[in-house]
Amino acid sequence: MGWIALIVLGLIAGLIARAILPGKQTGSLIMTILLGIVGALLGGWIGAQFFGGGLEEFWSLQSWGLAILGALIVLGIYGAIVGRKR
Repeated sequence: MGWIALIVLGLIAGLIARAILPGKQTGSLIMTILLGIVGALLGGWIGAQFFGGGLEEFWSLQSWGLAILGALIVLGIYGAIVGRKR
């Protein structure tokens, strides 16, 4: 998967993860998108390490599931860190 596709996948995965996570989200929409991109990278790494395949194709359900899983993890960690400071 190319870098542009990875960025778009992360952007959408971040927005989906934000909608899935309960409670009021801290951070702006831009921060959510950036964390979604990081989450997509994390999801690809998790898929490569544990399932034998990462983010292969843009339209693959495996790629979307891994990207959303990674975005949920990253957004959850970010919310826990930022929420604790307040």
